[in-house]
Amino acid sequence: MSTSPIILWFRRDLRISDHPALSAACASGRPVIPLVIRDAAVDELGAAPKWRWGLGAAHLGQTLKDKGSRLICRSGDAGAVLRDVIAETGAGAVFWSRLYDPAAVARDTEIKASLKDHGIEARSFGGHLMFEPWTVETKTGGYYKVYTPMWNAVKMRDVDAPLPAPGRIPAPETWPESEDIDNWRLGAAMNRGAEIVRPHVRLGESAAQSRLGSFMAHKVATYVQGRDLPGEDGTSGLSENLALGEISPHQCWHAGLRAREEGKPGAETFLKELVWREFAYHLMHHTPRILNQNWKEDWDGFPWNEDERASEVTAWKQGRTGIRFVDASLREMYVTGRMHNRGRMIVASYLTKHLLCHWKIGQAWFEDCLIDWDPASNAMGWQWSAGSGPDATPYFRVFNPVTQLDKFDKNRDYVNRWIAEGRSNPHADALTYFDAIPRSWTLSASDTYPDPIVAADAGRKRALDAYENRGF
Repeated sequence: MSTSPIILWFRRDLRISDHPALSAACASGRPVIPLVIRDAAVDELGAAPKWRWGLGAAHLGQTLKDKGSRLICRSGDAGAVLRDVIAETGAGAVFWSRLYDPAAVARDTEIKASLKDHGIEARSFGGHLMFEPWTVETKTGGYYKVYTPMWNAVKMRDVDAPLPAPGRIPAPETWPESEDIDNWRLGAAMNRGAEIVRPHVRLGESAAQSRLGSFMAHKVATYVQGRDLPGEDGTSGLSENLALGEISPHQCWHAGLRAREEGKPGAETFLKELVWREFAYHLMHHTPRILNQNWKEDWDGFPWNEDERASEVTAWKQGRTGIRFVDASLREMYVTGRMHNRGRMIVASYLTKHLLCHWKIGQAWFEDCLIDWDPASNAMGWQWSAGSGPDATPYFRVFNPVTQLDKFDKNRDYVNRWIAEGRSNPHADALTYFDAIPRSWTLSASDTYPDPIVAADAGRKRALDAYENRGF
């Protein structure tokens, strides 16, 4: 056992620096066999997240190669694949980084028990979060249901310093066979959208570190204002890399602490955003119903429209609602794979409040279209906007997408970048939207831009009437 290989099972931790499981495996002196598995959890991902995970895994393979190692790729049931690789290599241990969604927890718990029953060491490590959800408790021993008290509880906690990348990853004498990740065709469902989104991807660990460094050097000082302006490049952009573990939250946290110590004004707001992500995972761990049920149970009787084929849902998905802030935000997503945070709030509020459509429709659409999709953040964000979740916007707060545009896109830089109809010389990105969307939508830049399907004021009144009738 002291010389048998350790299988390092990579999932959403596609990096080699600040990787506790990898560091522990390398410190043992035993050979390390990096492995990714295309199992049901991968196959069930939406089109954009699956494609982006495939890009990230392939890039990790190159990073490992540069360290004298390699990435073994296998497909099938995760437990069966691990047993096969153990039999082929004589591995005596399997290490992995924890995931926290209910399906992953159930899978990993079963695999850990099975491996141990067969005399195989099985160890899970942190790294995807700064604070394990079960270590953050209220004074009465419960979990936090409101963000601000959780922030106050953890803001002074020591966060582990990031671990360095291993200088060398010990290799086995012989490698097991590997499938070709390109043959998995993880981007098949993206169709022609893949080549449109690809230039906007910041792929891999080095790119993530550069992104963090650039943000701290040039943007964090104005982050408080800049993060709300969709027409400006004022955010870190790190959600894409955090979602796949190409950078760790610990690395981001310590960079933020240094910026705060240097007196940069937006640093604490950045730290709060990192804890907002932790809050989403905290809630998913303690109340997993947040993924597929109303977190506030008194919303269960609300008469949401759940018809995904309804004309207003189609118009919303296509970015043809006639509400420019909503449409620009959705079009940004189709071209870049991401959406500005202010846009996400407006898009979600319009679907759930102006159109009175179920938040699950939007949640599923984002799961299919976002390269920075994250199960906890996506679920909490949608329920926050709908009013059915924790820390939610009050039911009577209905974002006015017109006045929001006046406030956050005064010069219309954002909407002009993304909406082509009616413009004599549209922005290139606005035209690219028509190359990214399904041909079956039969849309063209020469189409007339639509009138609002539900006007801002009328939608707000309809929403408030519906809430009043339910006794909220």
